[in-house]
Amino acid sequence: MNSAHKPPKITIQNVVASAMINQEIDLYAIVNAIPNVEYRPEVFPGLALKIQHPKSCVLIFNTGKMVCTGAKSVDESFNVVKKVVDQLKEANIISTDKFEFKVQNIVASVDLGNVIIDIERVVYMIRKRIMYEPEQFPGAIYRMDDPKVVFLIFSSGKLVCAGAKREEEIYRAVDKLISILKDVGGL
Repeated sequence: MNSAHKPPKITIQNVVASAMINQEIDLYAIVNAIPNVEYRPEVFPGLALKIQHPKSCVLIFNTGKMVCTGAKSVDESFNVVKKVVDQLKEANIISTDKFEFKVQNIVASVDLGNVIIDIERVVYMIRKRIMYEPEQFPGAIYRMDDPKVVFLIFSSGKLVCAGAKREEEIYRAVDKLISILKDVGGL
């Protein structure tokens, strides 16, 4: 990849975040008060509340824990949780609008453009923290230590990055991986 190539196209696909309200939640009260919920306690202990805009889902547990998936940024995820907490408070299901928020995982897709990655060379040169079994899966799995993320590397120049806790970590990890790929002659 020479300097004439465009920068990589990085798209955050999913932010998984947890939130904790310091009180128990009556999930049946949510079923009776809020549309677009799915609660089947015999199958799963949490209630799923689907949000249309932005398209996401919040799992709510009676312990006060929530898990938000599907948001495309940390801010979007936080705002979805805030919207749900406000909705629960307005419906008198909870008595607080305070919650602890923590990002668990950010997943991004990366397109390096019109390049071919020589995966076999990359695997041979890196050796540590990389796994490649083309009979099982077409991409190499590379575990980066700093930032602590996992990459799926495909010969097509496409990557998937998972495990980041902050959006900035994704960008830093992609830059670092590109440097590594160049250094080992994989790009």
